[in-house]
Amino acid sequence: MIYDTTNIFAKILRGEIPCATVYEDEWALAFNDIAPAAPVHVLVIPKGPYVSLDDFTLNGSNNEIAGFYRAVGKVARELGLAATGYRTLSNTGLHGGQEVPHFHVHLFGGRPLGPMPVR
Repeated sequence: MIYDTTNIFAKILRGEIPCATVYEDEWALAFNDIAPAAPVHVLVIPKGPYVSLDDFTLNGSNNEIAGFYRAVGKVARELGLAATGYRTLSNTGLHGGQEVPHFHVHLFGGRPLGPMPVR
């Protein structure tokens, strides 16, 4: 799949759409989800143009991949989630339920989340 530069996360990265920034470094931007599914629901996106986890792990540099995942962990720790636990989720592709064609990780926490729903 070709990266769509008009997707909402690309617009957020370019500053065309505002977000409630939680964390930012050279590799990632983290911001509060506009429709939170938990008391803490943050989206973490890489700064590069990657469609999905598959695209990111195939085409991202080792520095981008390491920097991004270190940012996810740092955000969780800074939000105080590491002590009690949290969930990360990344949907990939149509069958995975991906809605925005820019790789992103959902970071959920702030309450017991229970088991992953299975249908």
